Amino acid sequence: MSFFEQVMQNRILLTALVSWALAQLIKILIELIRTHQLNWRLVFATGGMPSSHSSLVVALATAVGLTQGFGSPLFAVAVVLAFVVMYDAQGIRRQAGNQARIINKMLQNVENAGIKVDKNLKELLGHTPIQVLGGTLLGIIVALLMN
Repeated sequence: MSFFEQVMQNRILLTALVSWALAQLIKILIELIRTHQLNWRLVFATGGMPSSHSSLVVALATAVGLTQGFGSPLFAVAVVLAFVVMYDAQGIRRQAGNQARIINKMLQNVENAGIKVDKNLKELLGHTPIQVLGGTLLGIIVALLMN
């Protein structure tokens, strides 16, 4: 069996990727409902509801637990990875986004003073706790449906 065939038959990997893709599509749908505009750039955007990072790692951990057992070492590794990613998404990356917002306001003041600024920093980096929870629930649901 070829590498590609093995990857395509890896249910755990496919579960995680499907969960990530659904989270990204949900972000597009939410934006469409909110603004009445279809923004395909959101497919690869960070931040927003639900957290695709959380969805990906929780689907991975849940699928590992369902297939390998919730007492397995692989499940333990997947859960620790999920906690690290979710903590980073709602903590560190969110704070970096808040700092970017403040810096962008400062740069706007500099531009208003007549000094040219090349571009603003990206502000939507992290997630609120509710966005992480949304991604978590989506990941669990996708894993349960796919396994």
